[in-house]
Amino acid sequence: MVNAYDVPADLLIKSLAEHIKKIPEIEVPEWANYVKTGSHTERPPQNPDWWYTRAASILRKLYFHGPLGIHDLERAYGGSKQVGYNPKHHRDAGSSAIRKILHQLEQAELVIKTQKGRILTPKGVSLVDKVSFNLFQELSKQNEALARYG
Repeated sequence: MVNAYDVPADLLIKSLAEHIKKIPEIEVPEWANYVKTGSHTERPPQNPDWWYTRAASILRKLYFHGPLGIHDLERAYGGSKQVGYNPKHHRDAGSSAIRKILHQLEQAELVIKTQKGRILTPKGVSLVDKVSFNLFQELSKQNEALARYG
């Protein structure tokens, strides 16, 4: 059986984002077009669908590394920031967007909150596996050598 471990991350996140757009519980807030994703960034994201891409990325991270808390995701999505002439320092990502996305994923019943952090529900695991399988089928049509692995 093909799962998320067998497909490239960038293609999986892109495909998951397309599926997440169709879920009515996940919608972009009005303020999402004007905010930066953290203090380490200079500008807001240029991709108008960044909300869905971030939600898909969070689903993938929970699939591989769950249970994760908000602080774990802040560290993962953070980056380095130049502080004067000193060496760069790590800055965590903003937690508001991450928290809102997790709440929306919980309302869609893809993620559940436990004492150790958030994990995927069976519905969430099924969604990631289904998208991975469909993506692998497309990749195996392009490269026939992959067909024997699926």
